[in-house]
Order: sequence, then C-alpha cells, then structure tokens
Amino acid sequence: MTATDLENRDWRLITDDAREGAMQMALEEVAARTALEDDLRTVRVYSWEPGTLSLGYRQDAETVDWDWCVENGVGVTRRQTGGGGIYHDATADISYTIVAPAAEVPGDLMECYALFCEPILEAFAEMGVDAAFAESERESIYRPSCYLRDINPAHDIVVDGAKISGNAQYRQRDVVIQHGSISYGLEPARHVGVFDTDLEEATFTDRVTSIREQTGLERGEAVDALADTLGAWCDAEAGSWRDDELAAAEELAERKFGSDAWVRDREVLEASEH
Repeated sequence: MTATDLENRDWRLITDDAREGAMQMALEEVAARTALEDDLRTVRVYSWEPGTLSLGYRQDAETVDWDWCVENGVGVTRRQTGGGGIYHDATADISYTIVAPAAEVPGDLMECYALFCEPILEAFAEMGVDAAFAESERESIYRPSCYLRDINPAHDIVVDGAKISGNAQYRQRDVVIQHGSISYGLEPARHVGVFDTDLEEATFTDRVTSIREQTGLERGEAVDALADTLGAWCDAEAGSWRDDELAAAEELAERKFGSDAWVRDREVLEASEH
C-alpha cells in the first residue's frame, strides 16, 4: 500500500474551525463512520478553542491539576489513543487527523505509521523544518506528558533531538484513525501547568521545539502547508462536515468525550444516561 494507492479512493480535506476538545474527538469517530458507510475518507487540520488538555486513553485523571485548569479556562477531554496528555490551543499546536478503512492501509502498525506520517514530514520540509523520526529512544522525563515522556522512533518526530510532533493511531469499527499534535509555539507555562506536579518550565523548553522557533513562520502559513501536503498525499478534494455529521458529533461529545464519566473514568454513558 502506497500513497499512490490512496489517491484512487475518495478523500476530502477539511480545514476545520476551532472547536472545543470534546467535539474535536467526537468528529473523528463520526469520520470513521462516514468512511465505512459512505466510502469517503477524511484528512483534516484543526485547532482547539478553548485551550484543552487531551488525556491519553489509559492516563490517570489524578495527574491533572483540575483547579489550575478551571482557573485558567482549560478544558479537559480524553483521547481514544494512548500516550501522555497534550495541551492544545491555537498557539501551542496544530492538530491533524487521517481516517481510512483498515482494509485499505497496511496492517502492520509501523508500516501504517510510516505511510500516514509521509505528508507530515513533507509539510515540515515545505516549512523549512529539518524534522525526522527520532533515530533512537530517549528516556521519559515525566510520563503523563506526551512531550516529556519517552521518545519513540516509531511515531515521534524530532528536530536535532527535540520533539516537535507526537502521532498516535487507533482502530475502531474496521477504520484506522491517526491524529497528531504538531508544536507550533512553545507555551511552557500552560504545558506544565495542566499537570499536578512540580515541573520547571525549562524542563519543557529543553525537550521540545516548535515551528515558530525553527522558522518564524506565521501560524496560518504553517496550517496551509500542512493542509496542502495532506491533500496532495491522497488527492483529496476540499470538503466540510455535513449537517448530520455535526449533529451526530454533538451528541457523542455530550455523551462521551465531554462527560466526567469518560474524562475521569473511561466510562461511556448510554444515550439515556446523559
């Protein structure tokens, strides 16, 4: 399976509005349903409003400084993917999603990561960022944080050893969903503030770099570069969410990704329970 094979399928590219975290996660599951039921695959670029901490699937909710998040207007949701928590906002990062039927992509996880990260690495090259998969593992500084946990050559992208992107996949209903965070601007106070721990801001800035730090590129230019390479990678047509998709995502966001049951305990409420 190559990117050329992907071009022979129907794809849409969504350059999405900023939305709250629960809605952004719900839209990924809705896109998975669309890929299976309507034979339409999705690549998208998006941001988070308000600023949001997304927890890894198995992450302990006790690692969150809930009071700090409330005081600073930071939302909290939980991803379907594993790994550490990530602070997102319109300055801190640029997020993306790729959604395709599992039968159409490599079954081997590492091969699938390599394929799906092709447009991400190409986007960095277009921006003038000399980024690549990490060549070797690096030990964790603080495991609850995606950007400070151990660096994995399979899916972590670095610049001279400093992390600039974390990427993760999960499979649901015979669909592969990959999403990732690309560091645009360093916001160490918020990246460490969301966690219930005593971390110096320098711990973050010593381990992480960003597009703005590397190139000075405006955020809009970086978003355009990423959208362009994602679209070219699979020959996607510009698209948007349908009204029924948005409605389904709103219901799922309320019932799952925005509920305390999911965020704190990984429990999904039935439709009658919310």
